[in-house]
Amino acid sequence: MNWNQLICDKRLGLEEKHDGKAGVRSDFERDYDRLVFSSPFRRLQNKTQVFPLPGSIFVHNRLTHSLEVSCVGKSLANEIAERLYPKYATEPWRKKLRDMGEIVAAACLAHDLGNPPFGHSGEKTIGAYFSEGQGQCLKDSLTPEQWADLTHFEGNANSFRTLVHQFNGRRPGGFAMTYSTLAAIVKYPYSSTYAGEKGKFGFFTTERADFEKIAAQLGLIRLDEGRYCRHPLVYLVEAADDICYQVMDIEDGHKLKIISTEETVDVLTAFFDEERKQHIHQMMAGVADPNEKIVYLRSCVVGQLVQECAATFVEHEEEILNGTFEGSLIDHVSPLATAGYARCSHLAFNKLYRAGYVVDVDLAGNRIINLLLEKLMDAVLHPERNYSQLLLNKFPQQYDVHAPTLFEKIQAVLDHISAMTDVYALNLYRQLDGIALPTV
Repeated sequence: MNWNQLICDKRLGLEEKHDGKAGVRSDFERDYDRLVFSSPFRRLQNKTQVFPLPGSIFVHNRLTHSLEVSCVGKSLANEIAERLYPKYATEPWRKKLRDMGEIVAAACLAHDLGNPPFGHSGEKTIGAYFSEGQGQCLKDSLTPEQWADLTHFEGNANSFRTLVHQFNGRRPGGFAMTYSTLAAIVKYPYSSTYAGEKGKFGFFTTERADFEKIAAQLGLIRLDEGRYCRHPLVYLVEAADDICYQVMDIEDGHKLKIISTEETVDVLTAFFDEERKQHIHQMMAGVADPNEKIVYLRSCVVGQLVQECAATFVEHEEEILNGTFEGSLIDHVSPLATAGYARCSHLAFNKLYRAGYVVDVDLAGNRIINLLLEKLMDAVLHPERNYSQLLLNKFPQQYDVHAPTLFEKIQAVLDHISAMTDVYALNLYRQLDGIALPTV
């Protein structure tokens, strides 16, 4: 693969209008702005990241997480572009490298757009509805590929669908994003039939043609009939996400007093050698507020990981472009940073992801999404019933509940549910279950 082809500002659905002319803002900056002003992005403010949506203590939601990932991703991409620029100084297209930061920043904003309410448990609940719940009865009416899409329901694939699918009343190409930004969010560039034990994949059956069109334009290496090599910038989006969720979850755990200040300092200073540790402790000694100490320490860790991931990318650039690089950038950082990251992961898994707050969200979300699936699926599959006709009126017009195929009708339900905020899903659950009446 080559950067001249990989960095492309052609827009999906607007290919015939592409002129390649430079403006005050690049097309990749327009991608970023288009996302910021979009409804799916705004709804992220009311979707759980890990902990329940805030009461008196503000913790991260999907929106703040995406903004932070975007900041880190842009810094990482700009660092890499700066390091690569001398290598390609004689190439006529070298200025394209300067666009890497904007592409990654936009892709990072979009990477969680397709996640349903109630965190990662929402994804699992949707998949389980079909693999072990009431949705099992639909298996014989669908193709193996469609069934794999449903039983492995994936937020990453749904993010791609959110951006490219032409919903009712919308223009071709969905958000009409640039090819490079769209490719940079596809962390798993293959269909659900290759999902494997982890259940990860990058696009649903209905969006396969869109991804293949993008892949061909950008020159992504095709491994076989259904799998491609990643766009190189995917590694930067992934690294920024890895850095943010791991380190920021520790900071949230400290704010919620699940992790003590001493333990938080201990786990975050593990990223540094003794000389750097001494400097960090000297800086923290001048700050009385424990939360501000952790904010400073967290920024040091993020900065360290950005530098190490940038160095890793540049060192392995040829492998990445050839499609032979294995693992993530985080997997290849220094032994000290690797050990620090592993300690953070261990602490988060044992003290945060099993905390009562989190388990309560998982349990409630499972119950809420299951009931919504049960009611909405029944309405779409049996529209002639009186109750179904009432319930179908709850669907936004953009979702095609009267689609010609069964799979598309099911997708309309999943589109609606996955777009819901936690609060909306809870309120609709209460209404459908007769727990609450709507207010005027």
